[in-house]
Amino acid sequence: MFDLDFKFLIIFVPVILFSLTIHEYAHAYIAHKLGDDTAKRLGRLTLNPLKHLDPIGTILLILVHFGWAKPVPVDPRNFKDPKKDMLYVAIAGPISNIITAIISAVLLKLFVFNMASTGAFGAYSEPLIQFLVWLIFIGVVLAVFNMLPIPPLDGSRVLYGLLPDHLTYSIKKIETYGILILFAVILFGGRAFSYILVYPFLKFLEIFSFNSLELNIILNVVFNR
Repeated sequence: MFDLDFKFLIIFVPVILFSLTIHEYAHAYIAHKLGDDTAKRLGRLTLNPLKHLDPIGTILLILVHFGWAKPVPVDPRNFKDPKKDMLYVAIAGPISNIITAIISAVLLKLFVFNMASTGAFGAYSEPLIQFLVWLIFIGVVLAVFNMLPIPPLDGSRVLYGLLPDHLTYSIKKIETYGILILFAVILFGGRAFSYILVYPFLKFLEIFSFNSLELNIILNVVFNR
């Protein structure tokens, strides 16, 4: 049954829209800096989430909390070094999500938890904590998910940039089936697929030395809501 917990969606939807927008904007920005203005001409070099939304991806996002944005159009022919520059464009999206997660974790650790413990935030501390926790979780998960080497995810573009041309050509032959492979992994991966996404999030939290109480709050927000 679809989960339409509106209290949860009020925080979750803005977080995921922001995270997807930052991700796509990063692709467009790096492509523009490397010489391709395709995204800019099509109005995609923007932080306006409406420009990046995919209708079906947005509906699924609200209903099952899994969706996607419209891929940023890139024309490699405009790059000086198409293979290397496409790698930079591809990895820019996941890096933007990791940067978002790092900033959110710093804010959560240094300001929110400290101020909440003194009562400085009062009634506003809980939604703010939830907002930042979801930014961390979604940022890490989006980065890890998109780095899977399955077309059309960013990881496949990064892989193409690292492999010799003859291997790249061979792997590109399965691009037609990339979406089917991806959905099969999501549908049938079960616990193994969930672990691939959740484990990096848990390791990410270790970097910021959250104490046991703070970790309990974070994990409760994500896994128990």
